Amino acid sequence: MTSETLPISETALNIAIVGAGCAGVGAARHLMASGAKVTIFEKSRGIGGRMATRRREHLSYDHGAQFFSARGASFIDAIAPLQSRGSVAPWSARWGRHFGSHLSEEIPDEPRFIGTGGMNHVIRGMAEGMTIVVNARVVDLVRHQHLWSLNFEDAASRDGFDVVILALPSPQVVPLVTGIADFAIDIAAATYAPCWALMVEFETPPPIAFDAIKIDDPVLTWAARNSSKPGFVAEPETWVVHAGPEWSLSYLEEPAEVIAETLLDRFRLIFGIDDVARHATAHRWRYALVQDSAGLPFFWDPAVRIGACGDWCLGPRVEAAFDSGTALAEAILRG
Repeated sequence: MTSETLPISETALNIAIVGAGCAGVGAARHLMASGAKVTIFEKSRGIGGRMATRRREHLSYDHGAQFFSARGASFIDAIAPLQSRGSVAPWSARWGRHFGSHLSEEIPDEPRFIGTGGMNHVIRGMAEGMTIVVNARVVDLVRHQHLWSLNFEDAASRDGFDVVILALPSPQVVPLVTGIADFAIDIAAATYAPCWALMVEFETPPPIAFDAIKIDDPVLTWAARNSSKPGFVAEPETWVVHAGPEWSLSYLEEPAEVIAETLLDRFRLIFGIDDVARHATAHRWRYALVQDSAGLPFFWDPAVRIGACGDWCLGPRVEAAFDSGTALAEAILRG
């Protein structure tokens, strides 16, 4: 492998992006606007990463990222067309904070947005027109004759890429770049906390005055009246409840059905809910919340033309993931 930095081709770059979350789609959006050819590979059957929506019958649950803010001009520009056609909307919720037995109102300091009918609608809207291959788990990267090949778990390899972008959680980036890129050790310093998420449907609406609640509790940290979001079915009432990082880590390998029962019992106890749930299920997020960010907007090795981006670079916000992907794309285009 040569360490010599080669000039970017005068023809259109052929770029592979691994990961179809906000960072990967944000990078693709910027690169394609400059004429690059981009293919996104996603290990799951759907796109969006933690901007995820679970569907059951006629109901939907935002069981990952609950909302997002938009502060920077670039991200505001990206979501503006989605707002204009109704795919993104402000979440005009009543916000509360729960301390012990005390529940008080909280006033948000900025608008908070959601994807109408599902957070993954935000990524779907941003990704329109992009080439995305789902169910494609990358297990190995090989470089030969200045081009990259991607090897997959259950599919034939794909080759001929000038550049590879890894838009994945940092623990998933490290094994792919170790021995390849200079930044592998630096990325390992960025860490995530896990989260168990409960999705629950009630026959009778719980007696809770707020739609979104930050919870000070050894087990739970968040509860949201999912059915209060624009574009969601209002009845029956649905809630998404998140467990805290320490509790989630302690019970990370427990069966989902055990976790669902435990979190539901805790939620009912905290808020005095007598009604039984019509349905409850739990989802485990191994890489839910950035704990220690890398402190850099992206990582890029121009010698071998491989980069990495994600919210773990800048901090635990949807917009941070987008900004990271966009910044890496700009660095690649600069050569």
